[in-house]
Amino acid sequence: MKEYAYIHEEGSLPAPLKAVPFLNSFTDDQLDEVLNSSSLLQCDPGDTIIQEGTIDSRIYVLLSGELEVRVGGKKVAAISRIGDVFGELALVNQDKRAASVIAGSRALCLAVDQKFLQDMHPREEDPAFHAALFEFVARLVAKKLDATSRRLAEVEKELRALKESTAPAPTAVPASPPARTRPAGKARPPVRRKVMA
Repeated sequence: MKEYAYIHEEGSLPAPLKAVPFLNSFTDDQLDEVLNSSSLLQCDPGDTIIQEGTIDSRIYVLLSGELEVRVGGKKVAAISRIGDVFGELALVNQDKRAASVIAGSRALCLAVDQKFLQDMHPREEDPAFHAALFEFVARLVAKKLDATSRRLAEVEKELRALKESTAPAPTAVPASPPARTRPAGKARPPVRRKVMA
C-alpha cells in the first residue's frame, strides 16, 4: 500500500467526493481544510487499510475499487460504492477497531485524519467546525443504522418463510383403540365368593 499527500485544488470538489452527500455538512472553507489534511492510499489486493483491534483516528472514503470487511478473519460485508465512507466510529468512540478492512481489488481511498483536524481546530476555539464534523458522522451512522435495520427485517422475513417451508406437514392424530368387548354369546364366568361360617 502506498500513501501520498492529497493535493487539493481549493474550491473544487473531485468527482468521487461529490458522491458523498454528507460532506455538505461542512462549509467550503471547512471542506478545503478537511481535504488538505487528507492522504491518498493506493492499495493492492490483500492490503490492510484498517486492522481489527488497533486504534487509529482516520476516516476513509472509497474512491475506486472494492474492499472487504472482515471480523475474526471472516468476510462479513463489502464496500464497493464510490464515495462510501468507513471507519467513522473512530471519531465517536476512540476505541479499538471492531473489524478489518482489506482491499479486494486494486483500490484508491482518501484517508482523513480527524485527530489532526481536531488539533488544528481545538474544540474551544472552533466549535462550529466540531459541530460540522459530528453532524457528518451522525448522518453517516444514521444512514448505516437504517440500512442495517432494513436488512435485518428482510432476514427475519426470509427466516420465517424458510421455517414455514421446512416445517413437517401436520399428521392425523391416531384414534384411541376401541374398548375391548366380549364376543356375543359368551357369558362372564361367575365369581365365587367364600362364605364365612
